[in-house]
Amino acid sequence: MPVRALAIPFAAAVLGGGVTAAVLLGTGAAGDGETTTIVEQAPLDSSVPATESRAPGLTARDIYRRAAPGVVFVRARSVQASQSPFEVFPRQQENVASGSGFVLDEKGHILTNAHVVASSTDVRVSFSDRRTVSARVIGKDPDTDLAVLSVGTKGLALRPLELGDSASVRVGDPIVAIGNPFGLERTLTTGVVSALQRRLTAPTGFAIEDVIQTDAALNPGNSGGPLLDATGRVIGVNSQIATGDGASGSVGIGFAVPAATVRRVLPELESVGRVRRPFLGIRGRAAQDGVLVESVPPGTPAARAGLRGGDREALDQRDGSVVVLGGDVLTRIGGRPVADMDDVHSLLGKRRPGQRVALELERDGRKLTVSAELGERPGTAAAE
Repeated sequence: MPVRALAIPFAAAVLGGGVTAAVLLGTGAAGDGETTTIVEQAPLDSSVPATESRAPGLTARDIYRRAAPGVVFVRARSVQASQSPFEVFPRQQENVASGSGFVLDEKGHILTNAHVVASSTDVRVSFSDRRTVSARVIGKDPDTDLAVLSVGTKGLALRPLELGDSASVRVGDPIVAIGNPFGLERTLTTGVVSALQRRLTAPTGFAIEDVIQTDAALNPGNSGGPLLDATGRVIGVNSQIATGDGASGSVGIGFAVPAATVRRVLPELESVGRVRRPFLGIRGRAAQDGVLVESVPPGTPAARAGLRGGDREALDQRDGSVVVLGGDVLTRIGGRPVADMDDVHSLLGKRRPGQRVALELERDGRKLTVSAELGERPGTAAAE
């Protein structure tokens, strides 16, 4: 099932963000013996009935009223040169994408997805009071698909949303998503956390870890909008959806970058505009005793440390893929065992460029340890 990012070219007409809240219908016995219908807003905290003595969880209506003013509509223009073989000069083609975002603080910082503002030359942000202002991209991290925008605060009544604790989220927890699907401003959808610790592929080809899966309806244009828990705090940034064959809309499988990831990358995005990540420089696959190193591109930290890639190809009988044999088997990084490239990615992610790390290898039946100075990850996933 293909996974799609949620930004779309801005084609749909912008309509008001009308929301119809769900209600809970019940019956109660009146004093005169008649039956009275009671209509009350269903609390999102499904584990606590509204009739209990302690205060119930916030309703979807409550959360929308509090959070919707902090959700923005992002429009990003980009210019792409295209040239036909029958033309002498290239043509400039303008693209307009729309997505969502939300206010981070009263300094005018706004969070959205990196793919919403990718290669943009002009970004504009619309608020709930219909004001539209120009925005500047001050930080972008395609590896986590997050970007920070900055707007001038004069004349704006900013309503920041609070980041929650995505580590405490559990499957089955009720959630709310607010965004601008198909250009329909500040649309609310509800659902639950469907799964945790999913892995997505970022625009650069690297993996985004610990992603939250939800069944709340997400559609093109929801990109960058908040996924909120029952207290109204942001636990994730809506980023991608899974679609069926030939479909482009929601099939009930959406994915959000967790708030923990936002907290980790936000300081660097706001201060230096990008996130520096460590890089070793190998391609490999899971083997019996560790990670079989298939290739080591020249000039990488792994090459400088003396790691060797394979020199002959074979067919993997399990899946028919081509395996490159003859290279080192990486067994440990910094004393921690590795079983596949996901382990390599995870262990390297805890370090910084310029740090040295001990690599334990098996080569031609011998065990050896080498030291590598980590570099900075390049822009695309050629190797890890």
